[in-house]
Amino acid sequence: MTLPIRKLADAFTETAIDEEVVVMSLASGDFFTLEHTARAIWLLIDGTRDRAAVLAALEADYGPEVDADEVDAFLASLTVAGFVAA
Repeated sequence: MTLPIRKLADAFTETAIDEEVVVMSLASGDFFTLEHTARAIWLLIDGTRDRAAVLAALEADYGPEVDADEVDAFLASLTVAGFVAA
């Protein structure tokens, strides 16, 4: 079993604006706008789901055409940005 993915709340601040989430890095001041699938993934990261559970939830909402490699790349980018850890 893999570890759940959790947000590192001390590394960012976030706000929801309409159908997007804007995340600001506290270290760099850079802003990231998360829309569509990126927003869905971000909202699924609640500290209880691992990668497989995030993928399963996405597939339930979007169908089997969810690209696991793209999800992995996005999760990796969140990890590199210091926003999440497993």
